[in-house]
Amino acid sequence: MAVDGGGTDVRALVFDVFGTVVDWHGSIVEEGARLGAARGLAVDWARFANVWRGRYAGDGARAARRSALDPARRAALEETLAEFGIATLGEADKAAFNRVWHRLRPWPDSVAGLTRCGRGSRWRPSPTATSRCWSTWRSTAGCRGTASSRRGLTSPDPAVYRLAPELLDLPPERVMMVAAHGGDLRAARAVGLRTAFVTRPLEFGPDGRPERTPDPACDLVAADFLDLARQLGAYAVGGGPISW
Repeated sequence: MAVDGGGTDVRALVFDVFGTVVDWHGSIVEEGARLGAARGLAVDWARFANVWRGRYAGDGARAARRSALDPARRAALEETLAEFGIATLGEADKAAFNRVWHRLRPWPDSVAGLTRCGRGSRWRPSPTATSRCWSTWRSTAGCRGTASSRRGLTSPDPAVYRLAPELLDLPPERVMMVAAHGGDLRAARAVGLRTAFVTRPLEFGPDGRPERTPDPACDLVAADFLDLARQLGAYAVGGGPISW
């Protein structure tokens, strides 16, 4: 069954993962708080999370290859620990904390919303998430899916967005990119994909500055994934397995 997005039959949905599907900030804050309680550390974990992410995400050289994301995050973690004056963590603690990126919890609406969006349509995570991260989150969240990653590609490389129609064997205008970030959506639209903006007001924490105003060129604007499912006409009560 096709879904209707902005007047065009959309045959598949492609989702950005980090920040759109999963709450990276809240997950890091929670694990940081547990680590701090266990090791006697008084840390502003909300600020720590934003500084850590900003360091690795903002360094294009270190994140140029997707296969280097874990080392890039670890290098950024070491720098962030030094900035916050944390010098007492052992190797095991730092290695475990760095793996938080493989244990990110979904937003409260993600699993139910993706399930409802998936009824009668195909959807995939964006190639901007590593297969390992996606597989770990998928098993933790209880959601089924297939990771579509290709090493060496990171957003906003246009090849990332061209990859989805290629893998799905669909014309670009039949694929809709769903994200909470204008940059992803602009890049997707530039290669012919339809776009849906989903608001995530707490992506950077209660004091953060998320994107709240969507690009007017977006085909759909949704408050969350359940709202997206309703707008797509794919809403259904109850869950159930997704086949694709």
